[in-house]
Amino acid sequence: LVRDIIAIPEVAGYLAYIDVNGQQFPSVFPNPAVPGSFEQAISADGEALVININLDSAKLQGDKGAFAKIRKVADKVQAAVDAPAANTQGYVTGVVGIFAEFAAAFAGIDGTLLLTTLGAVAIILILVYRSPTLWIFPLLSAGFSLTVASGAIYFLAKNDVIKLNGQSQGILSVLVLGAATDYALLLISRYREELRHDEDKYHAMIAAWRGTWEPIAASAGTVAVGLMCLQLSELKSNAGLGPVGAIGVISALIVTLFFLPPFLVLFGRKVFWPFVPKFGSEIAETKGIWGKVARSVGRRPRASWIVSSLVLLVAVAGITQLKAEGISDVDTFTNKDAKPLVGLQILDEHNLVPPATDATIVLKADRLEAVLAATNSVAGVAQAAPRMDFSNPAAPIPTVVDGYAAIDVTFDATESGAVQQQYVADLRESVRTVSGAEAMVGGNIAANYDVQQASRHDRTLIIPVILVVITLILMLLLRSILAPILLVLTVVLSFAATLGVCGIVFERVLGFPGADASFPLFAFVFLVALGIDYNIFLMTRVREESIKIGTRAGTLKALAVTGGVITSAGIVLAATFAALGILPLVFLAELGFAVAFGVLLDTLLVRSILVPALAYDIDKKIWWPSKLSKVDGTPAS
Repeated sequence: LVRDIIAIPEVAGYLAYIDVNGQQFPSVFPNPAVPGSFEQAISADGEALVININLDSAKLQGDKGAFAKIRKVADKVQAAVDAPAANTQGYVTGVVGIFAEFAAAFAGIDGTLLLTTLGAVAIILILVYRSPTLWIFPLLSAGFSLTVASGAIYFLAKNDVIKLNGQSQGILSVLVLGAATDYALLLISRYREELRHDEDKYHAMIAAWRGTWEPIAASAGTVAVGLMCLQLSELKSNAGLGPVGAIGVISALIVTLFFLPPFLVLFGRKVFWPFVPKFGSEIAETKGIWGKVARSVGRRPRASWIVSSLVLLVAVAGITQLKAEGISDVDTFTNKDAKPLVGLQILDEHNLVPPATDATIVLKADRLEAVLAATNSVAGVAQAAPRMDFSNPAAPIPTVVDGYAAIDVTFDATESGAVQQQYVADLRESVRTVSGAEAMVGGNIAANYDVQQASRHDRTLIIPVILVVITLILMLLLRSILAPILLVLTVVLSFAATLGVCGIVFERVLGFPGADASFPLFAFVFLVALGIDYNIFLMTRVREESIKIGTRAGTLKALAVTGGVITSAGIVLAATFAALGILPLVFLAELGFAVAFGVLLDTLLVRSILVPALAYDIDKKIWWPSKLSKVDGTPAS
């Protein structure tokens, strides 16, 4: 906001001499050396002025450090605006300002996000174990897993084997910390249980390792394979997360199974102080709250799974409120007070925003008239004009570069974004009929349309592939066909319920303008791959107990014994993903909420009631077609 117009030329004078890594701004408009240029840039009310600065984009092409350079340029320009005129407020906005805001947001990944996640995990572990020392072991295991994963990813990214971006880096941190802590909790819980059965700590660890390596490996396998399926994505930002996340999960698997056990054995029973498991003592979990939950499910199994299914179906109804059609660059940020966003708002309030170009057509210059006619024939095109060269103001001509010209197109502004995206499709179809024009339609609306099309393709292709792969892994793990199919169906129902809740919360509670087009796919990958983990942890123990005491008794014992540790694991994973909300980006905040809520839903409802109730009600037939479906274990009295 301009309070002292006289000071503005001094601002422009500063900007004209800024030099950042070879980025000079010799062309600044308005320019103090051009008489009358400031009058053209001041708003009608005299309260605002816009200074346009052109970057030399050729110096940034193909530069791996371009993102950091752009942020540095924006910071330097902002400092120059603030320095000379104390009674003015300046905002660096536009493309450079938005890019700089992105860079600032991702800069918090290594510091703020990591510390917040570690702090949340530490607090939960202290509450779970009520021990001054035991919580350190899973936290160290998680930290070591992240270190191993980061080292491997750094080496591969440095040698251009994989692509790494800020989004993948942020998700990697919470994914590895959450998964590694979950695996450590499962191993430690089984170790404590085996110490009650075996006086020798080494034998107890061997038994615990044998009882947990298979579900932990299956869990890591489902998540890793599910993430690798993202390689099928047409969007590089999605595909890049696949190998990065898979490396992180595999690192967590290796550290948990091969580095954590020796440390636990080294300290023996003392690691559980003050609640040291004594040899020959009874498993307390069977008489605690989860023992009561198990007995309740056993008394009314059919009512339990019917009611829990109905609850999920009611939540699914909210899915119609979810608008995953993409969001604008301005709506990408949760912090609406960011200077680039405020600057855009000021430009709009003072009518300083130049007329928008909705689409740009690049074509062979000798086919300009034919393409222009094809463009104007499309319904929804409000205006179409060739891009002109005004070097000779008396006789401007169309701009031609290497034999190509450009047409700027404006759509009907009264139509919605979805309708304007359809205009892009119609426009492409129309100009494609002009032979020899080689016409290509681009621009922001066209780019959003392409992202929408790619997202639909990804969902249609990747989601079924993930479901098939996870089902096959479960069949190998449980030696059954029916049980894996039921487990996958319950997780898919939980995923749909989560999207329904997200649709309501995003719009009516958080006030988000919508969701990124890739949000449903990312939510599916994490919720299905991670949500199936808790079913894996439960059902592998159910199968183990079913061989000994029968399916129904085994189901209730497995639920009672694993209830506490699986719930703790779910809370830890939910907390790690919820930490994504501290970054000022709508996509990560939405993904963090979706995964956190979905994991808790899986942990507290699907795994605790729906799945065990189904297993109990179906009884030994759930293991069809394996021998266990015909010759069940000896039923408990």
